[in-house]
Amino acid sequence: MSALDYRKGLHDLGQGCHAWLQPDGSWGWSNAGIVTGSGTSLLVDTLFDLALTREMLDGIEPVVTGHPLQTLVNTHSDPDHTFGNELLAARGVEIIASEAAAELMTQEAADAIMAVKRADGPLGDFARHVFGPFDLEGITATGPDRTFTGEESIDVGGREVRLIQVGPAHTPGDALVHVPDARLLYAGDIVFVGGTPIAWAGPIERWIAALDLILNMDVTTVVPGHGPVSGKTEVARMREYLVFVEEEARRRYEEGLDVDAAIDSIDLGEFAELPESGRLAQNVLNVYQQLDPTVPRPDRLHVLTKIAVLEGFPDVAPATGRQA
Repeated sequence: MSALDYRKGLHDLGQGCHAWLQPDGSWGWSNAGIVTGSGTSLLVDTLFDLALTREMLDGIEPVVTGHPLQTLVNTHSDPDHTFGNELLAARGVEIIASEAAAELMTQEAADAIMAVKRADGPLGDFARHVFGPFDLEGITATGPDRTFTGEESIDVGGREVRLIQVGPAHTPGDALVHVPDARLLYAGDIVFVGGTPIAWAGPIERWIAALDLILNMDVTTVVPGHGPVSGKTEVARMREYLVFVEEEARRRYEEGLDVDAAIDSIDLGEFAELPESGRLAQNVLNVYQQLDPTVPRPDRLHVLTKIAVLEGFPDVAPATGRQA
């Protein structure tokens, strides 16, 4: 399919592989994938809420009717890739994720996301702005039945599917799902296309190494966690952004600027037009934390506060301070 064919729903990628895409790829609008083998299939990721996941399961029914779903692989722990897991567990589908991802797929983490959406004040307003389309109430966090570390191969009806842990990068437990005989990769949030990546875990240098790994793999099709189906050109472009941010943040750290001053002084230049550009706040913070382990590690609510300010929600700052 063309990388420009970015419509919602099921896309046939050939050789028994499919993608389920959700434009526009911004906060929460993630992708999933289906790999079929002889008499079975594997799902890559679920979606941000139960309604969206049910819609996807209905939409892929023509594919899985002759290839019943037996396995779900979560590429990482973020809720927009896992909050539909309970629907697959109810069907008896085995869920697999990296050990590091599994540790974060807790009810406490799920409840925290719901709480910020219900919060009063400007931060709650921002959360409702980005998460408003999603019904997050009543989600039951559902982790994997089986975990792995490093690499693992799965047999999907006679074809090999490789799981390759590359986190910590975007999150602590990121994994790639590689289908060698199709020269295809489901990259999860190791690849963002048409949006700004965010390094919740890092280090960014490790994320860059994960992108280098992809660029050296024998793949021609890359399904990103967010954005249209693409190839190595888009992977290389995202790498350029991460290298730019790492270099700019490192230079400011060496010049003695604090985190907020560094964030405020970076001119994104050619990357300024990327949606969600305010995620720069977390990316710079991540670099500082790697260079100096004593730099505070605020929770995601404080990080969202800074992102909100950078993305045009200035009233957040007086309510919660300027912590990044």
